[in-house]
Amino acid sequence: MQEAQFYLKLDDKSIECRLCSHFCLISNNNTGICSARLNLDGTLYSLVYGFPMAINIDPIEKKPLFHYFPGTLTLSLGTYGCNLGCLNCQNWDISQEKNIKNKVKNLKFIEPKKIVKMAAAHSCPSISYTYNEPTIFTEYALDIMKIARDKGLKNIWVTNGFMSNECLKSILPYLDAANIDLKSMDDNFYKKNCSAKIKPVLENILFLKKEKVHIEITTLVIHELSDEPEMLVKIANFISTELGDKTPWHISKFSPEISWQLKNIPPAKDDLIDTAYKIGQNAGLKYVYSGNIHTLEKENTFCPQCKQLAIERIGYEINRKDNHGSCAKCGQSLDITL
Repeated sequence: MQEAQFYLKLDDKSIECRLCSHFCLISNNNTGICSARLNLDGTLYSLVYGFPMAINIDPIEKKPLFHYFPGTLTLSLGTYGCNLGCLNCQNWDISQEKNIKNKVKNLKFIEPKKIVKMAAAHSCPSISYTYNEPTIFTEYALDIMKIARDKGLKNIWVTNGFMSNECLKSILPYLDAANIDLKSMDDNFYKKNCSAKIKPVLENILFLKKEKVHIEITTLVIHELSDEPEMLVKIANFISTELGDKTPWHISKFSPEISWQLKNIPPAKDDLIDTAYKIGQNAGLKYVYSGNIHTLEKENTFCPQCKQLAIERIGYEINRKDNHGSCAKCGQSLDITL
């Protein structure tokens, strides 16, 4: 096991974990909320360092990132554990695992430099820390990120945004892009559905914007939990006002059959996803995308000035019709990092 960072030693061999905004108080021989950090005699250890549960080569659009190196592949990895307990989680089999110490015994240790070599071998210009919440394996991610930066690769986090400020500042020098879940603007939703709170998420999103990290926002629309038009208006206005109208907003339809504990509720209606799409446009957002619905063209990128189709997406395949990040018809920037 690797000694963790981001913790304070307290009396009686207990510790305070400083990795995320829960700031768990962990007594001797116990783990915190994420189940991935173990206190042994007053020293905190990461149970997942070096033990990725999943490694894949993915289209970057799957993260989803539509305005960051579109059409490229990204090496994606994740471990067991999560600091949230979202009832709607679709990766719950790895994120909500509680017996992590025994689970990792069946996994192969992979040192950070090998992860970077794997990315280079598959011609991936980036590495994505995803599948579960990357905050959980920050120490491992950070060691990979440093090597990746030296080798000219980009680092991407797909995150719930609930990390501590100390954690966020540690990865910031090596972080290039992030897709952040903004699940709701209602703190009660975060408390009841995710066992968390919204304030740290909003603060971290604003911090990343201030530090000029490429940001895209994702909101999952869940029937009767996060589908109120008034709440969606608040999210759209927050993005437009605080992050800027060029920030992509991904609106995704909830699928109950793959969720952790919400299998008995119906999926969100397509017309509500269409409404959310229009809400984003009415808020002045230039790039609004909706997924998991029948209207495929709403995952396409259109020129914000002349409305010309610039990037066509069918599933995770793309058809570039732009001119090196600008509209081929009028020359308007599409706010894409290439």
